[in-house]
Amino acid sequence: MRSATSVATNYRAVCRARSKAEFIAKIGIVVEEADEIVFWAELINDLDILTVDKTVLLLKEANELLAIFSASNQTARGRR
Repeated sequence: MRSATSVATNYRAVCRARSKAEFIAKIGIVVEEADEIVFWAELINDLDILTVDKTVLLLKEANELLAIFSASNQTARGRR
């Protein structure tokens, strides 16, 4: 839960970036936080803390968000 809220709060900061450099720096943080969610979801799955049905959906969504934020980061860096 904490990892998920960290992504949301950091993404909100990205949306309020005052410059391209600030955007790139902040979106990098969002990518790191999204990757952390993937890690925790994999760990929860590996340790059988939740049912497989729940962790599979969580992991799928976490990976999708990571891909979106990573692509945004790469696009911003490429246009710098």
